Amino acid sequence: MVKICCIGSGYVGGLTMAVMALKCPTFQVTVVDVSQPCIDAWNSHRLPVFEPGLDAVVAACRGRNLSFSADVERHVADADIVFVSVNTPTKARGLGAGRVPDLAYWESAARMVAGASRSDKIVVEKSAVPVRTAEAMERILAHGGGGAAFQVLSNPEFFSEGTAVRDLLCPDRVLIGGRDTAAGRSAVRALRDVYAHWVPGDRIVATSLPSAELSRLAANAFLAQRVSSVNAISALCEATGADVSDVARAVGRDGRVGDCFLRAGVGFGGPSLQKDVMSLAYACECSGLPEAAAYWRQVVAMNEYQKSRFVRRVVSSMFSTVAGKKVAVLGFAFKKGTADTRESPAIDVCRGLLGDRAHVNVYDPLVSEKQIRRDTAAPAPARVQQVRVARDAYEAADGAHGVCVLTEWDEFRTLDYRRIFDGMQKPAFVFDGRNVVDVGKLREIGFVVYSVGKPLDTWLKGMPAVA
Repeated sequence: MVKICCIGSGYVGGLTMAVMALKCPTFQVTVVDVSQPCIDAWNSHRLPVFEPGLDAVVAACRGRNLSFSADVERHVADADIVFVSVNTPTKARGLGAGRVPDLAYWESAARMVAGASRSDKIVVEKSAVPVRTAEAMERILAHGGGGAAFQVLSNPEFFSEGTAVRDLLCPDRVLIGGRDTAAGRSAVRALRDVYAHWVPGDRIVATSLPSAELSRLAANAFLAQRVSSVNAISALCEATGADVSDVARAVGRDGRVGDCFLRAGVGFGGPSLQKDVMSLAYACECSGLPEAAAYWRQVVAMNEYQKSRFVRRVVSSMFSTVAGKKVAVLGFAFKKGTADTRESPAIDVCRGLLGDRAHVNVYDPLVSEKQIRRDTAAPAPARVQQVRVARDAYEAADGAHGVCVLTEWDEFRTLDYRRIFDGMQKPAFVFDGRNVVDVGKLREIGFVVYSVGKPLDTWLKGMPAVA
């Protein structure tokens, strides 16, 4: 029986191993973590992460060939293949702060594998890491002192939150990077055989180690670049009277371009896009490529501009001040289908409004009140009092001067906006940061509507320029 162990019970590790256990019923798959509360959550009926379809996958495998344990060293020692999927947050201080992942957990995991192993192993790099990190892992493992031989592979993850289970079950590609040696090629074949249980062979791609690592960063950088590109066009659309949806549709019909990630909005978020773009820029900088680094940093700068531009539009439209005014925020997650708020544009928009002394009422169907308060917290005690968390969109908007739609939840498309309008202060504003509302219908009701990249409301045309 093949024994697989994954160090790290976070989003990537937990989901990947659950699907692997489902599709490889003769394998023993164990997810380990030093955090006992995380392991307890995976062993409970309330999983620590939300993802459509995940509960059913875990329920089908847990207790059969999928287990979760805090006994890290024992399961690592017993495994044939060890996946390393630990948290690599952006460094908050020191060299490369704000631009490169913090590899402290990764290094700790690598050293633990080296110390615990007494038999040869394949070690699979699954965490989001900079290029050439696998080489560093090889050096650590080579000095483990246990007499075991290791082959390090890079197997970056490309799934999207909200569709992760589906993406894992039917991936566009599985990328495996390894050394071009007899032992390296053998390790690549071993991991290929694991994925071959459910992934067609033509979708399993073998590359060198640095190519696999760079492919992950490049893929997310290209996606972020497209979002920033269409958002840059959205600003010009507002200035010229064009409609960004029409422009994006026309551009997307070009087969060389395609229509994916051409939806204008308040900005991109999530745990990967900005982090990977900045890591790519830092790699360029460290490689003596300042122009390339500047190019990729501009993708993030455009994203920051889009968020601040949205806040300025809100403030300038409401007579250049939101001080003391109630503003409803509908949606706090970085995208629909997830409770993840990491790098969510809603956080920056709320902080911008709070900085102008607005009273913010937040509603999100999945994000907890605790998380919302943590993300909007500030040293000033008064700011805590400026944020309230509502039970639904109607409660959030009751008595508000304006409504900001910041996550594209489907329920926001079908709200009773007449009811919302009747309960708001007048003039009543809607600022649609995700282009989900029917602008025409809302204007017929009486709203002053701003939708990113759309022709401006007559009311807004008379307001000071903010772009």
